[in-house]
Amino acid sequence: MGIAIALERFLAERGVKYDVVEHSHTATALESARTSHISLDRLAKAVVLKGDDGFLVAVLPASGHIQFGQLRKQLGTEVDMANEEQIESLFYDCEPGAVPALGAAYGLKVIVDDSLASEPEIYLEGGDHASLVHLTGSAFWDLMADARHAHFTEVP
Repeated sequence: MGIAIALERFLAERGVKYDVVEHSHTATALESARTSHISLDRLAKAVVLKGDDGFLVAVLPASGHIQFGQLRKQLGTEVDMANEEQIESLFYDCEPGAVPALGAAYGLKVIVDDSLASEPEIYLEGGDHASLVHLTGSAFWDLMADARHAHFTEVP
């Protein structure tokens, strides 16, 4: 499949240089990282949330878990996980479970965990289960300039 059309267009419109890392089909971020020989700390995963004012994407390292109490405190509102049907309608050109961590490409608000800031390279789902988009850390943070930044992740 390659990377999602909306994601590819978003990156091209912003002149962002990136590589696509192809890998065998995987079902989880953990498998994608292992198959691609990358650190879970460098794989930015997207969690689609639904709140009182619509949907947003929380971006965190694949090694971490959202601390919902902290996230709700940061946002000042209640949020819960979106359901699969909602996610599929928002990320219309992506395979289920392969949501790119660039919610802005789909017109969604984003909150990004600050723990990704120390990573020199960032990888993210490309919209399918067989490719990752590889960006420099600085390119990733440039793309996150309009996102909220906070600490809401716990790494086991």
